[in-house]
Amino acid sequence: GIVSLISLAVLSYERYCTMTGTTEANTTSYRKTWTGIILSWSYSLVWTAPPLFGWSSYGPEAPGTTCSVNWHSKDANNASYIVCLFIFCLVIPFVIIVYSYGKLLCVIRQVSGFNKGMGRTREQRILIMVVVMVICFLLCWLPYATVALIATFGKPGLITPAASIIPSILAKSSTVYNPIIYIFLNKQV
Repeated sequence: GIVSLISLAVLSYERYCTMTGTTEANTTSYRKTWTGIILSWSYSLVWTAPPLFGWSSYGPEAPGTTCSVNWHSKDANNASYIVCLFIFCLVIPFVIIVYSYGKLLCVIRQVSGFNKGMGRTREQRILIMVVVMVICFLLCWLPYATVALIATFGKPGLITPAASIIPSILAKSSTVYNPIIYIFLNKQV
């Protein structure tokens, strides 16, 4: 899950850099691609390894079908890890995504000011794609993060196993949605 979140943030920043001209698109070299992949996996490893070394722990999620961080432990060690996961693996990637696509839309708007007809429809398509991607990101991960925070900081038993199934499935299926969005909303694909 964290790899997919970080990958979305890296992709949005890379797309922003490529589209705004701060870096050149080079289809003959895979260096940027491999750097993004290594960065995504390394960052994710940094945030998923601590429970193996004693900062929080892993255990079955409420339905008992999947394994995840122990959301139900109320000690400070576990709570601090949950807060760090929330900030560094949800909030920061989301801020990067919003920043990158927001700046990209500003650049597209400036460029489309020169070419009213074609630029307007292109700008609207890109705007719709970006809005759909950000909404899907939020729909997939906010329910899961909310359930996790309530389970960690709320009263014990407040989140039932049945109530935690849908947020868990949404979060774990999030990697499926972006390719679908790109295919249906990007005419270049």
